[in-house]
Amino acid sequence: MRILITGGTGLIGQAFVHAHLNEHEFLIVSRNPNKVLQTFPEAVSAGKVESITLAELNKDVRVDAVINLAGEPIADKRWNDKQKRLICDSRWHTTQALVDWIHSAMTKPVVFISGSAIGYYGRQNDTPVAEDFAEIHHEFSHELCAQWESIAQTAPESVRICTVRTGVVLSAERGALGKMLMPFKFGLGGPVSPGSQGFSWIHIDDMVAGLAFLLNQEDASGAFNFTAPTPVSNEVFSKALAKRLNRPCLFKVPQISMKLLLGEGADLLTTGQFVIPQRLLDAGFEFRYATVQEALDALEL
Repeated sequence: MRILITGGTGLIGQAFVHAHLNEHEFLIVSRNPNKVLQTFPEAVSAGKVESITLAELNKDVRVDAVINLAGEPIADKRWNDKQKRLICDSRWHTTQALVDWIHSAMTKPVVFISGSAIGYYGRQNDTPVAEDFAEIHHEFSHELCAQWESIAQTAPESVRICTVRTGVVLSAERGALGKMLMPFKFGLGGPVSPGSQGFSWIHIDDMVAGLAFLLNQEDASGAFNFTAPTPVSNEVFSKALAKRLNRPCLFKVPQISMKLLLGEGADLLTTGQFVIPQRLLDAGFEFRYATVQEALDALEL
């Protein structure tokens, strides 16, 4: 396939492109062509990866599939009104631009896979949450994801549309786990109080494999939870990470500390969900890493 991808230099995008360079060609949408070159130097030289800006997309550009992973990092900065607007606009505007382009394209892609997140469900205590769960807790994370998905669903009816509700992606490279490692390596890590809140995760390899699965599963459409089938509590995850690093897990991080650091964004850590990837499982997708200890043990930390 020739795949148009946004967020191609991000954590998930990089992993997906690197994993499939022998199978596909990639057109990476980026505001910074040099970053694409620096990230995939050999693939660019070999003609397997090209860079394009949103402004350069015109009706003559021909691709077989679109994967939309772009977005301002959601937990890198304290949430205020300006940051929340940036988080929204970076997702909504890019998705709308892609939908507009698909409508105008002379040859339309077969499939459009667009990002979302398990924040769609809002905080859910200890209730298991699958894709058909309807008792949504309305808060910022839901509003962000609901509008994101709604825009994606306005692509042409001839295009197969999948939205990917992603949990915490476990990778040794970057992302949420990278931010957690330092205190745990010094023996100071622990769960965020109260510790019983859900922690729904997915190993980066299963994330990449799941995207490939949706690309090739011709009858797959709609929303899919991209989380491992065994979500855990924040406390269980913290103990598994401490065990992986051979460190103690003695302390709980007070909620007030997270609030001071991240503002409203701390809710992502102090509340949570136990999310089940029911539609992936029903479609026959097999997870390589089904338990959190297996996933952490497989990473070079």
